[in-house]
Amino acid sequence: MSNFVYNEAKRAVLEGELDLNAADDIRVLLVMTNTTADTEDDANTFADFTTLDECDASAGYSSGGVALTGETVAEDSANDRAEFDADNASWSGLATATRQVQAAIVYKWNSTLNDSEPLIYVDEGGFPFDGGGANVTIQWNAEGILQAT
Repeated sequence: MSNFVYNEAKRAVLEGELDLNAADDIRVLLVMTNTTADTEDDANTFADFTTLDECDASAGYSSGGVALTGETVAEDSANDRAEFDADNASWSGLATATRQVQAAIVYKWNSTLNDSEPLIYVDEGGFPFDGGGANVTIQWNAEGILQAT
């Protein structure tokens, strides 16, 4: 699989309902190898996934992941696109989970995780991995988390 944008996120951007410039609460969580989130790109909320399989590490991880910081949207005229980026996301002392961490899901937080909207599935750049008590940082692509052409 490779990185992709969920269909609901595409619709929300076109309708002007999604603000990736820090007005909306954008977060990232980790999913393990039993997830169906990598094949259900039509999910509108996390409740729509057959199996989320969120990371269950006993230390260094909390349900729902972490909030992104430093979100920016910029025009890249040289490459004829727009780019969404944020500071790298980190977890300290992430213990080994019951399965390998397969990917990260960038999402818009709503009132609960089940009501929150998946935006971007990211499985490139260091996935899959075991925590093993290490500090883990998702280093986003140098060109941003998302490029819209």
